[in-house]
Amino acid sequence: MASRPGLFTEWPWQRLGRFKYLVLAPWVAHSVYSYVMDDEKERDLSRLMILSVLLLKAAYTQMWITLARLKMVKGKNRIVNKGLEFEQVDRETNWDDSIIMNGLIFYISNLYVPGAGHLPWWNTKGIIIAFLVHLGPVEFLYYWFHRVLHHHFLYARYHSHHHASIVTEPITSVIHPFIEEFIYFILFSMPFFSMAFTRTTSMIAGVGYLAYIDVMNYMGHCNFEMVPKWVFDWFPPLKYLMYTPSYHSLHHTQFRTNYALFMPFYDYIYGTMDKSSDELYEKSLQVKEETPNVVHLTHLTTLQSIYHLPIGFSAMASKPFLPNFYTWLMWPLTYGAMLLTWIYGSAIALERNKLKKLEMQTWIIPRYSFQYFLSREKDKINRLIEEAIMEAETKGVRVLSLGLLNQREELNKSGELYLQKHPKLKIRIVDGSSLVAAVVINSIPQGTDQVLLKGKLSKISGAITIALCQKDVKVAISRREEFEMLKICMPTNLASNLVLSNNYDSRVWLVGDGLHDEEQLKANKETHFIPFSQFPPKNLRKDCIYHSTPALIVPKEFENLHACENWLPRRVISAWRVAGMVHALEGWDTHECGRNMNDIDKVWDATLRHGFLPLNCLK
Repeated sequence: MASRPGLFTEWPWQRLGRFKYLVLAPWVAHSVYSYVMDDEKERDLSRLMILSVLLLKAAYTQMWITLARLKMVKGKNRIVNKGLEFEQVDRETNWDDSIIMNGLIFYISNLYVPGAGHLPWWNTKGIIIAFLVHLGPVEFLYYWFHRVLHHHFLYARYHSHHHASIVTEPITSVIHPFIEEFIYFILFSMPFFSMAFTRTTSMIAGVGYLAYIDVMNYMGHCNFEMVPKWVFDWFPPLKYLMYTPSYHSLHHTQFRTNYALFMPFYDYIYGTMDKSSDELYEKSLQVKEETPNVVHLTHLTTLQSIYHLPIGFSAMASKPFLPNFYTWLMWPLTYGAMLLTWIYGSAIALERNKLKKLEMQTWIIPRYSFQYFLSREKDKINRLIEEAIMEAETKGVRVLSLGLLNQREELNKSGELYLQKHPKLKIRIVDGSSLVAAVVINSIPQGTDQVLLKGKLSKISGAITIALCQKDVKVAISRREEFEMLKICMPTNLASNLVLSNNYDSRVWLVGDGLHDEEQLKANKETHFIPFSQFPPKNLRKDCIYHSTPALIVPKEFENLHACENWLPRRVISAWRVAGMVHALEGWDTHECGRNMNDIDKVWDATLRHGFLPLNCLK
């Protein structure tokens, strides 16, 4: 909201929430009904096509969001070197309100404005009229209206809402209070009404002008320069007829310059062109792709998780992942995306973060969790991971951490496979086992003298068991085979703290993969289930306490975090991901994968020293 919201700030359908699209339902139904029931000569194809235009506009907007975020991860041609945060994502979730308003006005105009219905496909005169009206009245009136909005009275009540976004995204262009966006639409409607009154409207002209507005709007609010210099070298007067992302970015950082809509010549005429516009433009074009210090390598989980990526549905990604009913309705697109990821042959840079002087990126292997359990996919996935490691090595990345199933022991022996193939790697591979063990140990309630270890044994469970036995905490194992395996690894002086027991009375259960539902049902009330696995167990018991998978709260200095990591809350990331950061911050020069493991207490102390906090600090 604006700093002091004025009248008509709220959108009329705001309180409808997700049901706001029902506002368009009667108009859509009427357009379909009239097209089916009217005589062939009276059918209006242009009215029927309005819904298609709106859906295309929504898909097109999402494409711009994805493009902008993909570009910003690598940092090439970046304009403003600041991060995007959750507050901005929340403020910009209603970008589709402008599409709903467009639809309403299109339907009403089609019915009641003479010349706005039964449109031909093409009319040359209409295209010329639309261009001239935009060049003159639209740009001129917008310029002065925009300057008026920067008067302190209107700015505080309306326009400050838009300017709260210093680091702009394509959708920032339509984030305004209702009345402000409505006035903009009236201005942009002038070419449409001019064509209608002169009976020169055509579907190509209407859709084309709408596309022009969107392209320029979205492009101008990208935080990277995308207009090549040769365009202006080839036709110098174009600098007065077309702005660039860097040109408009100055308006968001300087506020009192570069007021133009899409054509800067009014800024030149009235002396409001920022003097650093040309310098910033050329400087932005020279910004090179960044090389991160740390890369975290993850993968897709469920089929619907593709929408939860930072480059996917931004509003969905900004909250812990839960499948939504509308993602299930999109199953054709979901399965199409699955086929594309199956074909795609390399890791994708997904997210960029910064902590102090540490530059970090998250890369994603284009594979889903279920594919990691298919024997025929094992070699392909290992090849993708290996190629990502070698790409990071070539770029000079210092540390690469393996997330989720990318470090599965059955897949690559917790990363040891890659060290065997490339023994001279300069990059350090981290599986995070020591920090994960530390997080689990420090999640156990104080005063606990015995825990029950359940689920599949792993490198992490072995480390946790030894560490707890050293603290005189008894670790109960219910399966003899697992008990014997752990006993072999246990120092002789600690063996008495490892107990073979079929008793389920322990107040704390440490659970890994393979915990059976019937086992959970045997637990006492108020039992703590603390997972040491990458994926959380099923929450079957309402009378028990389920802890998160090993994770930590990031420091306040952690920048550009605007998406939740899978099911974790905001500003909380997995311990496996944190482990790579701590490894780099400390400058440790060893691998932590395969059989290699760092000292648990040393890693925990370093993690806390760098500002990461345990999850109980959220309460």
